[in-house]
Amino acid sequence: MYGFPVAAQSSQASSPATSQEAASDSQSKKSDKNSSKPSGRTDTSKDQHPPEGYRIGVDDSLFISVWKEPDLSSQVTVRMDGVITLPLINDIPVVGLTPKELQDLLTEKLKPFVNEPQVTVVVREIRSRKVFVVGQVGKPGSYQLSGNMTLLELLAQAGGLGQFAKSESIYILRNQNGQQARLGFRYKKVLQGKDPDILLVPGDRIVVP
Repeated sequence: MYGFPVAAQSSQASSPATSQEAASDSQSKKSDKNSSKPSGRTDTSKDQHPPEGYRIGVDDSLFISVWKEPDLSSQVTVRMDGVITLPLINDIPVVGLTPKELQDLLTEKLKPFVNEPQVTVVVREIRSRKVFVVGQVGKPGSYQLSGNMTLLELLAQAGGLGQFAKSESIYILRNQNGQQARLGFRYKKVLQGKDPDILLVPGDRIVVP
């Protein structure tokens, strides 16, 4: 007679623990299920944050993501003709557009094929923001603009001025409104703080006589 109450008490005490274990197992299965869902994106660790005023240019690498449409999502590089090619909508001119403008354009073009398309444009690599240095510097050639770079910073990156460089006759050739402008740069005056440094823009050609 005395054994039955003890057994019943033991059974009741174990019931909450069993319930907690079941809840924990259910939660674990939900977590595993959620973690197995594809994100629709590839690794984002190499994504670049475009500088203010950035517009897409030739040779830039973009990731186009269409939510829940993995077959329409892809990584593309802007071709020399300024065009990218995507499934269903084929060739799209993109040079000169901001990522947001391209996102809106692709959303409209996908509407005949996808119900309420949600498009994301991610800049993977910026290779169009180039400037060119020629003449009496340590390392002439083309350079990528990283953020806001000045001419003084670029000359340092290019190895500095050569021994016979005419430091007060440096100039920048820049396209402005379809015309080529020539901007003078007096190296010593800038170092002394008497002249302002010049902020570079993509396409600038720096000549160091």
